[in-house]
Amino acid sequence: MSSSENPEIVERVFGNKEKEEKEDKKDEQKGGFIEKVKDFIQDIGEKIEETIGFGKPTADVTEIHIPHINLKKAEIVIDVLVKNPNPVPIPLIDINYLIDSDGRELLSGLIPDAGTIHAHGSETVKIPLNLVYDDIKNTYHDIQPGSIIPYRIKVDLIVDVPVFGRLTLPLEKTGKIPIPYKPDIDLEKIHFEKFSFEETVAVLKLKLENKNDFDLALNSLDYDLWLSDVNVGGAELEKSAKLEKNGISYIDIPITFRPKDFGSALWDMIRGRGTGYTIKGNINVDTPFGAMKLPISKEGGTTRLKKNKEDGGDDDEDED
Repeated sequence: MSSSENPEIVERVFGNKEKEEKEDKKDEQKGGFIEKVKDFIQDIGEKIEETIGFGKPTADVTEIHIPHINLKKAEIVIDVLVKNPNPVPIPLIDINYLIDSDGRELLSGLIPDAGTIHAHGSETVKIPLNLVYDDIKNTYHDIQPGSIIPYRIKVDLIVDVPVFGRLTLPLEKTGKIPIPYKPDIDLEKIHFEKFSFEETVAVLKLKLENKNDFDLALNSLDYDLWLSDVNVGGAELEKSAKLEKNGISYIDIPITFRPKDFGSALWDMIRGRGTGYTIKGNINVDTPFGAMKLPISKEGGTTRLKKNKEDGGDDDEDED
């Protein structure tokens, strides 16, 4: 009975092997068919892409503007040219930006829903940023007023393109930016050109110290002057002047005032005693980084009054 069972067992084993082989062949055929379908779909997709003309957009930083800069902040505008080769508009989903200096973050943020780039077109996307100097100086104490620091701007444009999906276009630009500092001002002396009680013509001898690491081209002054607590007004700069970086410059400003308005303080002025003064205002300058309006002020100063020889003075001008 045991001998009659052996053939049955052998038959079952061979039967299972044949079945497995057939299933393997079917799986191979099925897998090959799926791969062929995938390749066919990919080929069709590439041909549609070529026919319709889809492609990846490009972007480039074309220029960085500083339209306004003063002691408080610098307004920066980054111009980014984005080209869209696709037959449909593409949305500019987000703009991520970062400004750092030698690895120190100065400013970062995100601008959502930044617009749309037209089909088969190009657009300049403007990214406005405000660099607040107090934030920088309070965070990094080694960054001194008057210095020039290097910067790096990193921008990521995130766009949504048919076929490709969401793409990030990374951009980077480097440059230099100043941390401006206001100049010091002193009224060294007042030189009388013509003296009378009704009207006196004089020249203010101003000393300006530029504490910045860059030159200032002085174009105009806007100021008020008080002598012995009497406001004598202001005057205009007759010609422009160059204030050398980290240097001292002297400029002459003509002025007209009425000495009799000073009352008893006039006699101290005539006798050549020190005269108290206060000066407040602004100077308009050009710099390598753009035009600036910088404040000037000096309170509680003391100046000297000098008259020409023909007006009874000794005209002993000090060397500047």
